[in-house]
Amino acid sequence: MKLILALLLIVLGCILIGKFVSKGKMIILYVVLLLVAAIMLLPFYDMFVMSTRTTQEIFSFPPFLTFGKNLIENFTNMNLSVNFMLAFRNSLIITCSYVVLVLLFCSMGGYAFAVYNFPGRGVLFAILLGTMMIPATAGIIPWYIMMSKFHWVDTFRALIIPNCANAFGIYWMRQYCKNNVPVSLVEAARIDGCSEWTIFFRIVAPILKPAYASLGIMNFVNIWNDFMQPMMILKSPSLQTLPLMLRTMVSDRGTDYGAMMLASTCAVLPLLVAFLCASKYFMDGLTAGAVKE
Repeated sequence: MKLILALLLIVLGCILIGKFVSKGKMIILYVVLLLVAAIMLLPFYDMFVMSTRTTQEIFSFPPFLTFGKNLIENFTNMNLSVNFMLAFRNSLIITCSYVVLVLLFCSMGGYAFAVYNFPGRGVLFAILLGTMMIPATAGIIPWYIMMSKFHWVDTFRALIIPNCANAFGIYWMRQYCKNNVPVSLVEAARIDGCSEWTIFFRIVAPILKPAYASLGIMNFVNIWNDFMQPMMILKSPSLQTLPLMLRTMVSDRGTDYGAMMLASTCAVLPLLVAFLCASKYFMDGLTAGAVKE
């Protein structure tokens, strides 16, 4: 998460700085941003270095700042201690399924609040915003009881379905629709005979690509790194996600920190790939409406 925030800080700062400051000030601010980003990236670089070192080298002082020669051995030890690929597959299934459903339902809900005038719209939206003020941990016990009643304990459904239409996602999409989807465009499509589903999927959805990317990345990071809910709901070792697998690598009888750092590095890489693939739309979504033309 810090790595993504560092990359976001650089790109977003550059976009806004380039529009509002002179060249001299821009250079100074570039330097400051690069220094801040370097400080935030240092722990990740250290993690990459430790993934190529032995446990003894990791705890040596002064610490090593260069890559070691223990990568293959750490990889072998990692595969011997845990089933990394199984946990990776489980995390990928849960995260991708959740993100797809969040983007679908939240965009539909946000579009409805932004475009349609229906009785009680303001009250419903106020209630929706009110639910954002409730801490997530306050609903953990009711959530677990409901999952038990549904017989969803020890299944992926309990981690995917309950929050796939969340308040923040609907609010995010509603604000983006209000600022970027012209009501006249929707009305013109209706006059041309388009159904409401056609308008949404063929006209509105392409406009929402930046919002999809931004919301998708945020939810991808949150679910990929989630530890508490999988720990409570997944009982079978074959259903473990990456955070749970990393926890099992810590042992009172001795922890192979080199192998654990390598597993942590492999767990972070999908987040980087997802961010880089959607970075263009991600920045467009975050800066939409922030700069007046």
